[in-house]
Amino acid sequence: MPMRIVLWVKPSGFCPQCDMTKKEFDKRGIVYTTRKLTPKAVDKFLAMGLTSAPIVETDIKRWSGFRLDKIKSLEHHLKVERIRGENVPMKPMKQVADEVEDE
Repeated sequence: MPMRIVLWVKPSGFCPQCDMTKKEFDKRGIVYTTRKLTPKAVDKFLAMGLTSAPIVETDIKRWSGFRLDKIKSLEHHLKVERIRGENVPMKPMKQVADEVEDE
């Protein structure tokens, strides 16, 4: 099963950092799902110390804001995973996407 990547974006649609993250994901062939930040999701992320959009969640990490270094690291991880024919990790962390419904 491929790694699940969720990109949480502002519901208003105006988010330059969200747009830059999407552009980099698309350019690098990173497959992701986009979700809108709901008040419940925002509360959960704030409790984790994630304070700016976009918020990226994967099976093994999460971060907030446009982070080219993290995107490059994720791209490298996915390439290595594909080469090895394995999926890391065996036990993915629980994502906010599992707990919060779209409004």
